[in-house]
Amino acid sequence: MNRILLIDDEPQIRRFLRIGLSAQHYEVLEADTARQGLELAVLQSPRLIILDLGLPDMDGQQLLLQLREVYAGPIIILSVRNREVEKVQALDAGANDFVVKPFGIQELLARVRNLLRQQGDVQVVPEVFDDGHLRVDIAQRQVLLQGQPVRLSRKEFDLLRVLMSYRGRIVTQRQLLTEVWGKAHLEDTHYLRILMARLRTRLADDPASPRYLETEPGVGYRFLG
Repeated sequence: MNRILLIDDEPQIRRFLRIGLSAQHYEVLEADTARQGLELAVLQSPRLIILDLGLPDMDGQQLLLQLREVYAGPIIILSVRNREVEKVQALDAGANDFVVKPFGIQELLARVRNLLRQQGDVQVVPEVFDDGHLRVDIAQRQVLLQGQPVRLSRKEFDLLRVLMSYRGRIVTQRQLLTEVWGKAHLEDTHYLRILMARLRTRLADDPASPRYLETEPGVGYRFLG
């Protein structure tokens, strides 16, 4: 069952979302408090949660942490808060995506569909990715672009592998620095920028119109393949 839980205290937002989601044949559950949302997440086992950060009984960031103790499915944050620090905090706490209000329903539906496709695949790296243009063999550490070998350094390949393991999801700078360099390098964001620029060059990926490597400014990166 494609059951989606909305946790938002604004009735007009819930109604707007309910109409859009129901039109796509999703079953919609609604909660207007953090307490009710947590109960529904545990008892109703939704496939995806859409969570507002501004709730009357608890800050959404705190609720996100509590949800992650009992719920493993995808969570989309929906909020008027658009500061970079809020986005990074939510993504580091376990959110899968962050949408800023006001938003378009078609964009949100596309994000929902993408996360539901990915459900169950988080951090599972396919042995081989091949879309006919780019081929990445994780086990063999081999990369081919239009049939031609691409030479990647160990760090470049590790960065690509980590991004692919969260395919379709934003991976924060902090998470990438931890997984590629280790916790001692959490402040070395310039390493990441340099390595990403080199990886883009190797894959002939235009940052202005990315095919594989998308930047979320100030937050992190996403593998689009």
